[in-house]
Amino acid sequence: MQLHFKETGQGRAVVLLHGLFGSADNWFFIAQRLAEKFHVFALDHRNHGRSPHSAEMNYRLMAADVEKFFRTRGLENAAVIGHSMGGKTAMQLALQFPQRVEKLVVADMAPRAYAPAHDKIFAALLALDLPKFQARQQIEDALAPEIPNLVLRRFLLKNLGRNADGAFFWKINLAGLAKNYLRLGEPVAAAVPFAKPTLFIRGGKSKYIKAEDEPLIRELFPQSQILTIAEASHWVHADQPEEFLRLLLDFL
Repeated sequence: MQLHFKETGQGRAVVLLHGLFGSADNWFFIAQRLAEKFHVFALDHRNHGRSPHSAEMNYRLMAADVEKFFRTRGLENAAVIGHSMGGKTAMQLALQFPQRVEKLVVADMAPRAYAPAHDKIFAALLALDLPKFQARQQIEDALAPEIPNLVLRRFLLKNLGRNADGAFFWKINLAGLAKNYLRLGEPVAAAVPFAKPTLFIRGGKSKYIKAEDEPLIRELFPQSQILTIAEASHWVHADQPEEFLRLLLDFL
């Protein structure tokens, strides 16, 4: 699995990992700012963006994908920053390949199991008969009854592409993601904790990292600190990018 990536800047290496339904582009603003001081690599996970598709998907495989990226690019180690699903991948990478992770940053995700919360989204996307649509706006309107949040709809539709004939298709492996979705809710675990500096940044308006998650976080990541951006939702780096950057730069 050779992951697609975007590269900018120079200096110490920083690797950015996006969340479910996302891509390297989700980190564009953060990547550009970090590139003023660091050599930044924003990756597309398997089944996302321009990376290869696969029928298999779980956090051990995804961590191995990222570790292979390190070997392919000749990177000894890097600071690794992950949001949501990418945060779990980053945690698994740190636990599975600790020599590759200099510092770890996890944006609004705990290492615990999560109940399914995207079934309605998968059902709505899978129900679309893409070839019958002529314009992106038609698809957006078709999704509105099941996905009324306009920002979420437009985020999801960033995964649309057009083939040589002009027909729409999903750039993500939608069927593969749906098939493996329950695996993406599984916890990360390891016999040996990750003993290097770790920062968890949670959104004050999000419930992804709860007070009861903190003992498990401390157990697996004993050198961790947990900071909160009060006015941010689960999308902490998009809601409050300047504050997110300030915390990142102070930590890195």
